[in-house]
Amino acid sequence: MTQEIHGTVADGFEAVREEFAAFVAGERPDYEGQLSAFVHGRRVVDLWAGEGVGPDSLYGVFSSTKGAAHLVVALLVQEGTLELDRKVTYYWPEFAAEGKGQLPLRDLLAHRAGVIGLDAGFTAQELTDDRAMAERLADQKPFWRPGTAFGYHALVIGALTGEIVRRATGRTLQEVYEERIRAPYGLDFHLGLPESLEPRYRSVQPMAPTATQQALLDATPTGPHTLAAIAFNQHVPDPGDLADYANSRAVRAKGPASAGGVGAARGLAGMYAAAISEMADRPPLLKPDTIAEVGQIHSVGYDLVARAHKSYGLGFQATADMWHPFLGAGAFGHSGAGGSQAFADPRSGLAYGYTRRRMAFPGGAAPENDRLVKAVHRAALAV
Repeated sequence: MTQEIHGTVADGFEAVREEFAAFVAGERPDYEGQLSAFVHGRRVVDLWAGEGVGPDSLYGVFSSTKGAAHLVVALLVQEGTLELDRKVTYYWPEFAAEGKGQLPLRDLLAHRAGVIGLDAGFTAQELTDDRAMAERLADQKPFWRPGTAFGYHALVIGALTGEIVRRATGRTLQEVYEERIRAPYGLDFHLGLPESLEPRYRSVQPMAPTATQQALLDATPTGPHTLAAIAFNQHVPDPGDLADYANSRAVRAKGPASAGGVGAARGLAGMYAAAISEMADRPPLLKPDTIAEVGQIHSVGYDLVARAHKSYGLGFQATADMWHPFLGAGAFGHSGAGGSQAFADPRSGLAYGYTRRRMAFPGGAAPENDRLVKAVHRAALAV
C-alpha cells in the first residue's frame, strides 16, 4: 500500500513533494519521517508521511543536536562572551590536566582536543548529564596530542563546550538555548523535553538492515578498544543499543548537548533559518562574519575516530564537503545517527531539516537526504 504524503509546498517546490513521495514509496511500509525547508526565512516545504505522524511529532535526532549547541556558542562568540583563540583553560582551569592546557577554544570546537571519551567509559547515568561528563573529561589524558589531528567527539563535544558556556555565563548551554533561540522563535526543537510534550514523542526504532547490509556490518566490526569504540562508549560492559539512548526519558529530560535533542523537522529547519535569515520580524541570529567563521573548514581529511574523510567547521559539519558538494561554500549543519539532517546554506538562503523514526543504514545522515536536498536546493535556486 502506497503511503499518503501530507503537508504543503510553496509554488515552485512541487518537485520536492514528488521526490519525497517517490522515496517513501520505496521504503518499508512502517516508514515515518518529516521534511521541512525554508528559503530566506520563508517556509517552502512542510511534508510528512507515516501512520500516526503529524508535523508536530517529535523525534530523537542524536547528533543533529550539536547544531543547536553550537549556535549557542556562535552567539556567545559573536557577542564577545567567548573568544575563539583563548585557551580553554581561561574559562575552565581544570581542563589543563594531562597536557591539555594549551588547547584554544577554536581547536576544541573543531574536534581537535583528543578527549573523545574516557579510558574506563561513562555510566548510563553520566551520559545523561553534561556536567558530570565534563568533570570526568577534565582529568582524562587525550588520545592524541591536542591540536595535531582531529576525530569525532561524538558523545562529549556538547559536554565540553557546554562546560565552557557555563563557566563564562553562569548558565547551562541548555538554558541559553531555551532563552535565546528556542523560545523567542517558537522552535519545535528541544534541549530538554518538557514532560508535557512527551505524548508527541515517537520512540526511535532500531536499524533493520537487509541481509546484504548486515553482511557489511559484520565484515567491519569495531574492536572494543578502538578510538571509535571509546568515542561511542561501546567499550563498557553492556553498552546497550544506540536507539535506547534517545528512548531514555532521562536523556530527553536533560537534553545532553551532543546527542540528546528532540524535535520535529520544522524545528530543525527553523533553527537554521533563524540563524541566517530574518524571521518573525527578527534579524538573523548570526551576523555575516559569524556565519563565515563557523562555516569555515577548520578540520578536514582523515578523521581518527570515523577512519574516513570528514570535515568540520566550528562545532558544525562542513555540509558541502562532507555530504552535499552541490551546496554553497560555507554551508554548515549537522546530521544524526538516526538519519536526521539539518543545515543552513547561506549563499542560497536555504535551511533544511529532516527526521525519520527508524534508524537508517549505515548511520549518520540517511541516504535519502541526498536526493531530497538536491530537489530542495534546485527549487530554491530557481525561485
